[in-house]
Amino acid sequence: MFLDTVKQLLQEALEERKDLFLIDFSVGSDHAIKIIIDGDSGVKVEDCMFISRAIEHNIDREEHDFSLEVMSAGATAPLTLPRQYDKHIGRVLEVKTTDGLKLEAELKKVSNDGIDLEWKSREPKPVGKGKVTVHNKKTIAFGDISSASVVIKF
Repeated sequence: MFLDTVKQLLQEALEERKDLFLIDFSVGSDHAIKIIIDGDSGVKVEDCMFISRAIEHNIDREEHDFSLEVMSAGATAPLTLPRQYDKHIGRVLEVKTTDGLKLEAELKKVSNDGIDLEWKSREPKPVGKGKVTVHNKKTIAFGDISSASVVIKF
């Protein structure tokens, strides 16, 4: 009953704010509610407060003892949903594929099926000694991505 109420309130809040979407949701046996959200343009403190209030103000604390934590996915959190990639176009991602390939490349494009990446590498010259810089491109389907995260450089 409590879980269903929380799910319904969360769903209503996310329907009101179409720019926000759910990354993770859990309710512990001690009624500890944990919600992780992301947004098409990122997540501000006000967005977390909006979700928190939508739930907290609609559950009677005298009937249910609960704790509530609403947070953003964070800059270093893995990208788990296709919708998360759009706002990272132009940034460098670390992508691991299901066949074991590991790339650090710039996200150039996002489609319904996957992502397009570009990166430079130094490879041996076809003839003679030395190396040349090669521009690489690869399209990876979402189903072939085992993990992806934004590379933060300082």
